[in-house]
Formats: sequence, structure tokens, C-alpha cells
Amino acid sequence: MTDDLTCPKAVGLIGFGAFGRLIAQHLAPLMQLRAYDEAVKPLQISQVNNLRFVSVIEAANCPVVILAVPVNRMEETVRVISPHLKPGSLVLDVGSVKVAPADIMQRGLPPHVDVIATHPLFGPQSAVGGIRGLKIAVCPIRGTRFRRVVAFLRRLGLEVIVTTPDEHDREAATVQGLTHLIAKVLVQMEPLPTRMTTRSFDLLMQAIGMVRDDAPEVFQAIESVNPHSREVRLQFFDLAARLNAKLENGSS
Repeated sequence: MTDDLTCPKAVGLIGFGAFGRLIAQHLAPLMQLRAYDEAVKPLQISQVNNLRFVSVIEAANCPVVILAVPVNRMEETVRVISPHLKPGSLVLDVGSVKVAPADIMQRGLPPHVDVIATHPLFGPQSAVGGIRGLKIAVCPIRGTRFRRVVAFLRRLGLEVIVTTPDEHDREAATVQGLTHLIAKVLVQMEPLPTRMTTRSFDLLMQAIGMVRDDAPEVFQAIESVNPHSREVRLQFFDLAARLNAKLENGSS
């Protein structure tokens, strides 16, 4: 993929929400980007070198296409772009869950297209200081170019974890599922103390700050689309209920 991504040919970026803009921030200095998002008015976006807004057809015509759309729009997006993908092109997604998007791309994209499912294990808030040293999961789905993808991502300074969609979702159900779940509850308890706080509480609030502005679709995907999240969530609430019962009975 280093050849694909460092050549002067454009990379199509479909979806220009918070994460699409983060992608553009780090890829535009390296390559030509052709972005499409029906909900974004290009005039409202600050000028970015090497970035041009185009039609969905032109974005899909690029040799590399990155899907930065919510999981609930993945199937429709795949259906729209499939007729316009060129033989030998490469399609990647960047969703928070992997089993469902991988299946949608495997079934919906034409067989002449290579497919890789990825999940950058960070967001705009955690990448404020740069992406070097942050983690990204890479799931090879179809084709052999994932090694070049891995090499390119490592050149960006990312720590690459090669895995399968199911292995990703199984671990993410705890790592992401519990983080977002706890954050959701604590945000609803606001205002929380800000004066007499401990270091551990400050770190907890820092973690909440990293996810509090995520789009509602992100939380929905993490908790409802990941096939392993329900089991983890029920276990968490069951253990919390048992602990509460012990405390109510005066034991610990």
C-alpha cells in the first residue's frame, strides 16, 4: 500500500465527519484526497492543501477508497460505490466495530476489489497531540495488500495490531464498551466535583473527555452492533448489582 498511497493518484475519502477530518489532517500532507460527504458543505470547511470535494462517483473511482461513515450507513454506502470501483482498487473502513462492516464489504463489494477493515483505536480528542504511538487494528478481508497497508501505517508512527474482525470485537466489547458505558452514566450525573478531586478521579474525567463528544452513532455501534458487547455489559451490571447488594447488607 505504500506504492498506492504515496503515488500522485488520489485517495477517495467518503465521509467527512469528525474522523474523516482527522484522516484528512494526517493524509493530505502526503497525497491527493478526493472527499465526498452529502451532509458537508465544502465552503464551510477550511481550505486544506491536496483536498478537493468531489462527487461520490469520483471518490469511488480512486485507486484507494476510505469509508469513514457510521456503521449504520455502511451498507448503503457500499451499495452506492460498488458500480464505480475500478478493478484492483482497495477499499478500507475505519469503523468502531469490525464484524458487521467486514461482512457488509465482503458481500457488497465486487470481487475485483481488495478489502481491509481497520479501526484506529483513537479519536480526534486522543489524537490532539498527534498520532505517533497510537494503535490501529487491521483486519485483512480480501486480497494481499494488507502488508503494504501495515507498512504505511507504521511509517505514520502507528502501532499496528493485525487481527480478525471477531477477535477485534471480542476485545473491543470490554475496552470500548465499558469505557463508553461508564462515561455515558457519569455524564448523566453531572455536574461532578471539580475542586476536591483525586488523581484517579481526574484521570477518569480525562478518559470521559475523550469520548463525550463522540457522535451518538458511535455509542450505538459499540453497544448494539458489536456482537459481544451485550454479554460484557450484562456481566458488568450483574457484578455491580451484586456489589451493591453486599453494601446494602453491610458487607463488602
